[in-house]
Amino acid sequence: MRRYLKGHRFGEGPAVAVVRPGSLVDLWRVARASVRAGRIIILQAANTGLTGGSTPEGTYDRGVVLINTMRLKGIHMLNAGAQVVCLPGATLFELDRELRPLQREPHSEIGSSCMGASVLGGVCNSSGGALVRRGPAYTEAAIYAQVDETGELRLINRLGIDLGHEPETQLENLERGNFPRVLNDMHERACSARAYVDHVRDVDSASPARFNADPRYLKGASGSAGRVVVFGVRLDTFPRPAEPQVFHVATDDAVMLTEIRRRMMKEAALVPIAAEYMHRDTFRMAERYGKDTFLAVRLLGVDRLPSLFSFKAAVDGIAEQLGFGGLRLMDRALQGLSRLAPPHLPEQVRVMGARYEHHLLIKVDRDQVSAVRRLLAEVLPPEKGAVNECGPREGRKIFLHRFAAAGAAIRYALLRGNSSGGLVALDVALRRNDKAWWYVLPDHLRQMVDRTLVYGHYFCHVFHQDFILKKDADAAAFKRGMMRHYASRGAECPAEHNVGHLYEAKPALAEFYRDLDPTNTLNPGIGKTSRLKNWR
Repeated sequence: MRRYLKGHRFGEGPAVAVVRPGSLVDLWRVARASVRAGRIIILQAANTGLTGGSTPEGTYDRGVVLINTMRLKGIHMLNAGAQVVCLPGATLFELDRELRPLQREPHSEIGSSCMGASVLGGVCNSSGGALVRRGPAYTEAAIYAQVDETGELRLINRLGIDLGHEPETQLENLERGNFPRVLNDMHERACSARAYVDHVRDVDSASPARFNADPRYLKGASGSAGRVVVFGVRLDTFPRPAEPQVFHVATDDAVMLTEIRRRMMKEAALVPIAAEYMHRDTFRMAERYGKDTFLAVRLLGVDRLPSLFSFKAAVDGIAEQLGFGGLRLMDRALQGLSRLAPPHLPEQVRVMGARYEHHLLIKVDRDQVSAVRRLLAEVLPPEKGAVNECGPREGRKIFLHRFAAAGAAIRYALLRGNSSGGLVALDVALRRNDKAWWYVLPDHLRQMVDRTLVYGHYFCHVFHQDFILKKDADAAAFKRGMMRHYASRGAECPAEHNVGHLYEAKPALAEFYRDLDPTNTLNPGIGKTSRLKNWR
């Protein structure tokens, strides 16, 4: 059970059982039996979360049943692929693969912080993703089960699809794709964050563009964080860009990147597909400690990663039982093997990564290339930095390098072991008009930090900040100090990783959880809310 009860980065606790249902009806029956037995239910998909929100953590007043949904595969196309209905075990990679022949793509790419993530996990956790025009994963069309005030599990169908009347009949029809009547006219029921691009373009606004507790995106399954049992979601898909161009922009002057962002966002025609930031320390850390992830994706494909993660978790579990867990044998072995491989990045990318402090990776549509090229030439003269127009293969590699950064931070902290004070990973949404986006720490907090790794979705002003602390630093005090620091800047934290068991849910988010789950049966305790039955 360990591989399901231990989080990807944080969280681990006991459970009465781990259940892996093989059908949606099985999931309904297991959930209903658990509710009637008075058990807590924790729903889990790929277990790639970073804040412990899909694993037990701490002490509960009832036994925990953890239900892993990854066997529940299924993707159904609607309207010639303009929309999809995804079942709980469908991953972003699988959805992308299904849509590729239709020249369409899902809301998100393979993931900014983890790979192999599920589609439903993104919706339930308000994940943002790397694509500038699309905002958080969001839908108002879903089918889910809710434990009502009387303690009964009830199925709620808001898919806009007639599936029948009895719960098991509805779920059988959903799994088979037996949709006799589909409501296509859904003007009042959004299947994506449609207005986000206009919202994020307001670079003079004194509020963040997107964050986990944003009330605009808390509805039904969206943002539910395991407080309901979700069986399926209906989502918009998007035209796949033809021949996108990647620009690698590098400079030592952070002001240059501010000017690029503001200029491009103020012109609607220049809003890019994606714009990812990496600091030089992060760039080089990923080059060394994220190399095995990079090579695994390039050589084996994203679809093999869940199996690799499972194998690693199994080996780590055996080592822990034998008393060797602290040695991190698998991490050391993977790190050693990756060092034997030749450099995985093109030479020009490596040279720029070592030379400049700030790196911005901008992906644009084919018809934007000329205008973006001219803008970059105006804003960034040669003496202030460099611009590399990447070839198709080079562009794919440098974006994959960016996505390996979060895993690199984890690997580095694990291998440091007791010689460091641990890793404090925070993701923060800065105000859209914040020109001082580069992290500035108060002196009393800076003294506690050994290494700082910064990367993120630059045009959305969402940043991931991984702090590796000095050996004797108080991690809890550091985190409290950082949260106060963010609040003083008008920032929101967390931005897109959900509160899990690491962050305190703000009042509006906590009230949303209570409305969804009045008996506190599903995933109690997240957001540091009550763990007790009926919210006592």
